[in-house]
Amino acid sequence: MEKILQIIKRAVPQKIFRAVQPIYHYLLAIIGAAVYRFPARKLFVIGVTGTKGKSSTTEIINAILEQAGHKTAVCNTIRFKIGGESVPNKFKMSMPGRFFIQNFLYRAVKSGCTHAVVEITSEGVRQFRHKFVWLNVFVFTNLAPEHIESHGSYEKYKEAKLKVVDLLRKNGVAIVNADDDESEAFLNRARVDKKIKYSLSDAKPIVYGHETKFKEGAQKETLAETQAGARTEMRFKRTILYPKLVGEFNIYNILAAATAADAMGIGVEIIKEAVENLAEIPGRVQRVRSGQNFDVIIDYAHTAESLEELYKAFPEKDKICVLGNTGGGRDKWKRPIMAKIAEKYCSEIILTNEDPYDEDPEQIVEEMRSALTKKSAKVIMDRREAISEALKLAQKASATSSRSSVVLITGKGTDPYLMEKNGKKTPWSDYAVAEEELKKILRK
Repeated sequence: MEKILQIIKRAVPQKIFRAVQPIYHYLLAIIGAAVYRFPARKLFVIGVTGTKGKSSTTEIINAILEQAGHKTAVCNTIRFKIGGESVPNKFKMSMPGRFFIQNFLYRAVKSGCTHAVVEITSEGVRQFRHKFVWLNVFVFTNLAPEHIESHGSYEKYKEAKLKVVDLLRKNGVAIVNADDDESEAFLNRARVDKKIKYSLSDAKPIVYGHETKFKEGAQKETLAETQAGARTEMRFKRTILYPKLVGEFNIYNILAAATAADAMGIGVEIIKEAVENLAEIPGRVQRVRSGQNFDVIIDYAHTAESLEELYKAFPEKDKICVLGNTGGGRDKWKRPIMAKIAEKYCSEIILTNEDPYDEDPEQIVEEMRSALTKKSAKVIMDRREAISEALKLAQKASATSSRSSVVLITGKGTDPYLMEKNGKKTPWSDYAVAEEELKKILRK
């Protein structure tokens, strides 16, 4: 059936196809759900949406569910996991289309999973990929302008996110970030009795870099090695948690996940154990360790807010920052803003190539470079060379300065390709490249 629809798509003139595109995508959604027998009906489904923190929140929810003994499936930007099997997401889509999501849920049912945690995006909503993925729990993280060119306006982007709430079953639960300006819109949209808010105030008092007491024989591991032997301390329902995940943004993610788990009836002690055992999330403040005496961090940060929050998570370190601007042809307005954020927080700025698609990558970087007024940036278009240069600068600084350094490589996270002109996809991994370049430097 999908092949027939593809043939029809190619045969129809583009102008006409664009007009009937919503019908085409809806047909794919309903046929896919019917072919795989509406698998969401047989699972407890948790859907997470928002601008930032979706993947991290799904991973934290999954960790808690596993700690509670449930067999889970996870579909997010990072990976596709069914039970004990996990494969990287190489689609460049958080929520792949066609029949993928229904097939994924079907395989989860066949594998004996009881719970599925799904990241739901506005782009997925536009193409009806979310249809027939009914939710027991809906989680809203936050909303900020993104994908404006794609959606046409912020209001249309917001409306796409709001449609995710409509997936809630009658006895479902809506979990909403009360600190976000759009929280009331999501609460009002939810046609369920159980609506729960979470707020940063729920975690207070929060202590960053707090010296914690470890159980006898426990491994002493720092949260972000920003201060030796120190971890963040936060609260959830009067219980103290010592998470290893870094930054205020991750406290929000933990609160979202913990609130959802609590609504599912999972005990606080299980939540605490799962949160404290979760060392890191791939591509999200992920540390590269090769024996160097400075920090190297890979992070997906691709919005101005995310970039600033990441930089703020390392206040005592000299930051050597490698960045571009994710996605040519979209959200061009944020380029100078992200450059100004780098100028505010970074000791060294290296601008580089990052998914230009059909745009001129040098023009993208120039739009960022020209926004800098107080600091200059090194422009190194080859991303590998840019990463290598950042590592060399950090090594030199660690030998000559009393302050510690961190190399922050942002924008890609676990993205598996550099997206270039005419649909060219170059296999890529920021983590692997940083690891390789570190080993070269350390051998010298």
